[in-house]
Amino acid sequence: MADKIHVKILTAEKTLFEDDAGMVTAPGLEGEFGVLPGHISFIGALDIGVLQVKSSPKVETPENLYAIHGGFLKVADDAVLVLATAAETQNDIDPDRAKRARERAEERLRSRDEKIDRVRAEAALKRALVRLRIASNRWMEA
Repeated sequence: MADKIHVKILTAEKTLFEDDAGMVTAPGLEGEFGVLPGHISFIGALDIGVLQVKSSPKVETPENLYAIHGGFLKVADDAVLVLATAAETQNDIDPDRAKRARERAEERLRSRDEKIDRVRAEAALKRALVRLRIASNRWMEA
């Protein structure tokens, strides 16, 4: 069994990451899950959340964090392929913009206007909170 897995993170625009790693944790639709070398093959849908890439499962702090906004993850032959609907690195995130997005989403959710798309506002809030967690290095918080 290999001690590393090959990880590739793609969006429609670019490759965000491609290298070997010791562990990946991802936000699945059914909850967060981890992938280690030797993991069984599968394909899963991704939710909005934090994707972590670690050089080793024993490393406390991941070397690479990504705000993932949906997509799919495939595991096969000691490789992880992430096809993200949208994804951002920690350096891509503007904390002030994320705070404004959070405030707008919270305001929409507080509104009693029936024209407000609540599902869309909840998704916008979730994306803003993930961005703020990564930008402020509080990525471990739920």
